Amino acid sequence: MNISDIDIIKSSGEKVKFSLEKLRASLKRSGAEEHIVNQVLDKVRDELYQGISTKEIYNRAFALLKKNKSYFASKYKLKKAIYELGPTGFPFERFVSAILKYSGYKTEIGKILQGKCVSHEVDVIARKNSEVTIIECKFHGDQGLNCNVKIPLYINSRYRDIKDNWQKLRKKEDPLTQGWVVTNTRFTKDALEYGNCCGLYLLSWDYPLKDGLKDRIDRLGLYPITVSTLLSQREKQFLLSRSVVLCRELINDKFYLDHLGVSETRKKKILDEISHLCG
Repeated sequence: MNISDIDIIKSSGEKVKFSLEKLRASLKRSGAEEHIVNQVLDKVRDELYQGISTKEIYNRAFALLKKNKSYFASKYKLKKAIYELGPTGFPFERFVSAILKYSGYKTEIGKILQGKCVSHEVDVIARKNSEVTIIECKFHGDQGLNCNVKIPLYINSRYRDIKDNWQKLRKKEDPLTQGWVVTNTRFTKDALEYGNCCGLYLLSWDYPLKDGLKDRIDRLGLYPITVSTLLSQREKQFLLSRSVVLCRELINDKFYLDHLGVSETRKKKILDEISHLCG
Protein backbone atom coordinates (compact mmCIF):
# COMPACT_ATOMS: atom_id res chain seq x y z
CA MET A 1 0.00 0.00 0.00
CA ASN A 2 1.19 3.52 -0.82
CA ILE A 3 1.95 5.42 2.41
CA SER A 4 -0.03 8.43 1.15
CA ASP A 5 -3.15 6.19 1.25
CA ILE A 6 -2.74 5.50 4.97
CA ASP A 7 -5.30 7.21 7.21
CA ILE A 8 -4.02 8.50 10.58
CA ILE A 9 -6.16 9.60 13.51
CA LYS A 10 -5.44 13.00 15.08
CA SER A 11 -5.94 13.73 18.80
CA SER A 12 -9.23 15.48 17.92
CA GLY A 13 -10.50 12.24 16.38
CA GLU A 14 -10.24 13.66 12.85
CA LYS A 15 -9.01 11.26 10.15
CA VAL A 16 -6.37 12.60 7.72
CA LYS A 17 -3.94 11.14 5.19
CA PHE A 18 -0.39 10.48 6.39
CA SER A 19 2.13 13.06 5.16
CA LEU A 20 5.77 12.06 5.05
CA GLU A 21 6.76 15.67 4.38
CA LYS A 22 4.98 16.95 7.51
CA LEU A 23 6.80 14.37 9.61
CA ARG A 24 10.11 15.26 7.91
CA ALA A 25 9.55 18.97 8.66
CA SER A 26 8.83 18.33 12.36
CA LEU A 27 11.92 16.10 12.64
CA LYS A 28 14.09 18.76 10.95
CA ARG A 29 12.91 21.35 13.49
CA SER A 30 14.51 19.20 16.19
CA GLY A 31 17.92 20.10 14.71
CA ALA A 32 18.76 16.48 13.87
CA GLU A 33 21.12 15.92 10.96
CA GLU A 34 19.74 14.76 7.60
CA HIS A 35 20.94 11.15 8.00
CA ILE A 36 19.24 10.86 11.42
CA VAL A 37 16.00 12.33 10.03
CA ASN A 38 16.10 9.77 7.18
CA GLN A 39 16.76 6.88 9.60
CA VAL A 40 13.76 7.88 11.74
CA LEU A 41 11.53 8.33 8.66
CA ASP A 42 12.48 4.88 7.35
CA LYS A 43 11.70 3.17 10.65
CA VAL A 44 8.41 5.02 11.21
CA ARG A 45 7.34 4.32 7.60
CA ASP A 46 7.96 0.58 8.08
CA GLU A 47 5.63 0.54 11.12
CA LEU A 48 2.68 2.47 9.66
CA TYR A 49 -0.75 0.85 9.46
CA GLN A 50 -4.31 1.99 8.67
CA GLY A 51 -5.81 3.98 11.55
CA ILE A 52 -2.53 4.58 13.43
CA SER A 53 -2.80 7.56 15.78
CA THR A 54 -0.62 10.66 15.53
CA LYS A 55 0.32 9.91 19.17
CA GLU A 56 1.79 6.51 18.21
CA ILE A 57 3.76 8.06 15.33
CA TYR A 58 5.02 10.80 17.66
CA ASN A 59 6.05 8.30 20.40
CA ARG A 60 8.01 6.18 17.91
CA ALA A 61 9.81 9.16 16.36
CA PHE A 62 10.52 10.62 19.81
CA ALA A 63 12.06 7.36 21.08
CA LEU A 64 14.28 7.09 17.99
CA LEU A 65 15.50 10.70 18.31
CA LYS A 66 16.17 10.22 22.03
CA LYS A 67 18.46 7.27 21.19
CA ASN A 68 20.66 9.70 19.22
CA LYS A 69 20.78 12.84 21.38
CA SER A 70 18.37 13.89 24.11
CA TYR A 71 18.19 17.52 22.98
CA PHE A 72 16.92 16.45 19.52
CA ALA A 73 14.08 14.67 21.30
CA SER A 74 13.54 17.70 23.55
CA LYS A 75 12.99 20.02 20.59
CA TYR A 76 10.78 17.45 18.89
CA LYS A 77 8.52 17.20 21.95
CA LEU A 78 7.92 20.96 22.12
CA LYS A 79 4.17 20.79 21.46
CA LYS A 80 3.67 18.13 24.14
CA ALA A 81 5.89 20.11 26.52
CA ILE A 82 3.57 23.13 26.27
CA TYR A 83 0.65 20.92 27.37
CA GLU A 84 2.78 19.79 30.32
CA LEU A 85 2.86 23.37 31.63
CA GLY A 86 -0.60 22.59 33.10
CA PRO A 87 -2.81 21.59 34.82
CA THR A 88 -3.44 25.29 35.64
CA GLY A 89 -2.89 28.04 33.08
CA PHE A 90 -0.54 30.06 35.30
CA PRO A 91 2.79 28.59 34.08
CA PHE A 92 1.58 29.18 30.51
CA GLU A 93 0.93 32.85 31.35
CA ARG A 94 4.47 33.11 32.74
CA PHE A 95 5.78 31.40 29.62
CA VAL A 96 3.96 33.84 27.28
CA SER A 97 5.24 36.73 29.43
CA ALA A 98 8.81 35.41 29.09
CA ILE A 99 8.55 35.15 25.28
CA LEU A 100 7.38 38.78 25.15
CA LYS A 101 10.14 39.89 27.53
CA TYR A 102 12.78 38.40 25.23
CA SER A 103 11.08 40.20 22.33
CA GLY A 104 11.67 43.59 23.98
CA TYR A 105 8.49 44.05 26.03
CA LYS A 106 8.22 44.95 29.72
CA THR A 107 5.59 42.66 31.23
CA GLU A 108 3.38 42.28 34.30
CA ILE A 109 1.30 39.20 35.17
CA GLY A 110 -2.13 38.90 36.80
CA LYS A 111 -2.90 42.59 37.29
CA ILE A 112 -6.40 43.97 37.96
CA LEU A 113 -7.50 46.70 35.53
CA GLN A 114 -10.65 48.76 35.98
CA GLY A 115 -12.98 48.83 33.01
CA LYS A 116 -15.79 51.28 32.35
CA CYS A 117 -18.31 48.76 33.75
CA VAL A 118 -16.38 46.21 35.85
CA SER A 119 -12.81 45.34 36.88
CA HIS A 120 -10.87 42.62 35.06
CA GLU A 121 -7.91 40.42 35.98
CA VAL A 122 -5.57 40.55 32.99
CA ASP A 123 -3.17 37.65 32.37
CA VAL A 124 -0.31 39.73 30.91
CA ILE A 125 0.19 43.48 30.42
CA ALA A 126 3.00 44.23 27.95
CA ARG A 127 4.64 47.60 27.24
CA LYS A 128 6.88 48.50 24.31
CA ASN A 129 7.64 51.83 22.59
CA SER A 130 5.25 53.65 24.99
CA GLU A 131 2.35 51.45 23.84
CA VAL A 132 0.42 49.03 26.04
CA THR A 133 -0.99 45.64 25.05
CA ILE A 134 -3.24 43.44 27.20
CA ILE A 135 -3.01 39.69 26.67
CA GLU A 136 -5.35 36.86 27.59
CA CYS A 137 -3.83 33.37 27.65
CA LYS A 138 -6.10 30.41 26.91
CA PHE A 139 -4.41 27.20 28.02
CA HIS A 140 -5.85 23.80 27.10
CA GLY A 141 -4.46 20.72 28.84
CA ASP A 142 -6.06 18.33 26.32
CA GLN A 143 -4.88 17.98 22.75
CA GLY A 144 -7.68 18.35 20.24
CA LEU A 145 -9.41 21.19 22.14
CA ASN A 146 -9.34 24.33 20.00
CA CYS A 147 -10.31 27.94 20.76
CA ASN A 148 -13.74 28.58 19.28
CA VAL A 149 -15.34 31.95 18.45
CA LYS A 150 -16.67 32.40 22.02
CA ILE A 151 -13.12 33.09 23.27
CA PRO A 152 -12.29 36.14 21.05
CA LEU A 153 -15.90 37.39 21.49
CA TYR A 154 -15.44 37.36 25.27
CA ILE A 155 -11.89 38.79 25.19
CA ASN A 156 -12.89 41.58 22.81
CA SER A 157 -15.71 42.71 25.13
CA ARG A 158 -13.27 42.79 28.08
CA TYR A 159 -10.71 44.70 26.01
CA ARG A 160 -13.31 47.29 24.93
CA ASP A 161 -14.47 47.79 28.53
CA ILE A 162 -10.87 48.31 29.75
CA LYS A 163 -10.05 50.61 26.82
CA ASP A 164 -13.10 52.84 27.44
CA ASN A 165 -11.90 53.50 30.99
CA TRP A 166 -8.19 53.66 29.99
CA GLN A 167 -8.77 56.55 27.60
CA LYS A 168 -10.43 58.56 30.36
CA LEU A 169 -7.68 58.00 32.93
CA ARG A 170 -4.42 57.67 31.03
CA LYS A 171 -2.25 60.16 29.22
CA LYS A 172 -2.03 60.03 25.46
CA GLU A 173 1.64 59.03 25.60
CA ASP A 174 0.68 55.72 27.26
CA PRO A 175 -2.01 54.42 24.86
CA LEU A 176 -3.67 51.01 25.10
CA THR A 177 -3.27 49.91 21.49
CA GLN A 178 -4.19 46.24 21.23
CA GLY A 179 -5.75 43.18 22.81
CA TRP A 180 -4.20 39.75 22.24
CA VAL A 181 -5.49 36.21 22.60
CA VAL A 182 -2.75 33.57 22.97
CA THR A 183 -3.48 29.84 23.04
CA ASN A 184 -1.33 26.72 23.13
CA THR A 185 -3.72 24.98 20.71
CA ARG A 186 -5.36 26.33 17.53
CA PHE A 187 -8.17 28.74 16.68
CA THR A 188 -11.24 27.55 14.81
CA LYS A 189 -12.01 29.17 11.44
CA ASP A 190 -14.77 31.41 12.84
CA ALA A 191 -12.57 32.42 15.81
CA LEU A 192 -9.89 33.59 13.33
CA GLU A 193 -12.46 35.41 11.21
CA TYR A 194 -13.98 37.23 14.19
CA GLY A 195 -10.65 38.02 15.87
CA ASN A 196 -9.16 39.46 12.68
CA CYS A 197 -12.34 41.40 11.89
CA CYS A 198 -12.53 43.11 15.31
CA GLY A 199 -8.79 43.88 15.48
CA LEU A 200 -7.60 41.42 18.12
CA TYR A 201 -4.12 39.95 17.65
CA LEU A 202 -4.35 36.15 17.63
CA LEU A 203 -1.38 33.93 18.46
CA SER A 204 -1.61 30.14 18.53
CA TRP A 205 0.65 27.13 18.10
CA ASP A 206 0.93 27.70 14.33
CA TYR A 207 -0.76 31.07 13.73
CA PRO A 208 0.17 33.59 12.32
CA LEU A 209 1.90 31.60 9.58
CA LYS A 210 5.65 31.37 10.28
CA ASP A 211 5.22 33.54 13.39
CA GLY A 212 3.18 31.24 15.65
CA LEU A 213 4.25 30.11 19.12
CA LYS A 214 6.38 27.24 17.79
CA ASP A 215 8.23 29.60 15.40
CA ARG A 216 8.90 32.21 18.11
CA ILE A 217 10.14 29.57 20.55
CA ASP A 218 12.55 28.06 18.00
CA ARG A 219 13.73 31.49 16.80
CA LEU A 220 14.44 32.82 20.30
CA GLY A 221 15.54 29.52 21.87
CA LEU A 222 12.90 30.00 24.60
CA TYR A 223 12.06 26.39 25.40
CA PRO A 224 9.88 25.60 28.42
CA ILE A 225 11.49 23.55 31.17
CA THR A 226 9.02 20.77 30.36
CA VAL A 227 10.86 19.90 27.10
CA SER A 228 13.69 18.29 29.10
CA THR A 229 13.90 14.53 28.61
CA LEU A 230 16.22 14.19 31.62
CA LEU A 231 14.18 15.92 34.35
CA SER A 232 11.45 13.89 36.04
CA GLN A 233 7.83 15.05 36.22
CA ARG A 234 8.26 15.80 39.94
CA GLU A 235 11.38 17.88 39.28
CA LYS A 236 9.64 19.85 36.51
CA GLN A 237 6.67 20.61 38.78
CA PHE A 238 9.05 21.75 41.55
CA LEU A 239 10.82 24.14 39.14
CA LEU A 240 7.52 25.48 37.77
CA SER A 241 6.34 26.11 41.34
CA ARG A 242 9.51 28.23 41.83
CA SER A 243 8.69 30.23 38.65
CA VAL A 244 11.45 28.56 36.63
CA VAL A 245 9.51 28.22 33.37
CA LEU A 246 12.26 28.53 30.73
CA CYS A 247 15.27 26.28 30.21
CA ARG A 248 17.53 29.34 30.12
CA GLU A 249 16.23 30.36 33.57
CA LEU A 250 17.50 27.06 34.98
CA ILE A 251 21.01 27.86 33.69
CA ASN A 252 20.94 30.99 35.91
CA ASP A 253 19.16 29.22 38.81
CA LYS A 254 20.99 25.87 38.75
CA PHE A 255 21.06 25.85 42.59
CA TYR A 256 17.48 24.49 42.37
CA LEU A 257 18.99 21.22 41.09
CA ASP A 258 20.94 21.03 44.36
CA HIS A 259 17.67 21.59 46.29
CA LEU A 260 16.25 18.62 44.38
CA GLY A 261 19.22 16.44 45.37
CA VAL A 262 20.37 15.93 41.77
CA SER A 263 23.81 14.25 41.59
CA GLU A 264 26.73 16.13 40.03
CA THR A 265 26.91 13.68 37.09
CA ARG A 266 23.19 14.01 36.33
CA LYS A 267 23.29 17.78 36.87
CA LYS A 268 26.02 18.06 34.23
CA LYS A 269 23.90 16.05 31.74
CA ILE A 270 20.79 18.17 32.42
CA LEU A 271 22.66 21.47 32.03
CA ASP A 272 24.38 20.16 28.88
CA GLU A 273 20.99 19.26 27.35
CA ILE A 274 19.57 22.67 28.27
CA SER A 275 22.64 24.56 26.97
CA HIS A 276 22.24 22.86 23.59
CA LEU A 277 18.57 23.87 23.51
CA CYS A 278 19.23 27.51 24.37
CA GLY A 279 22.27 27.74 22.11
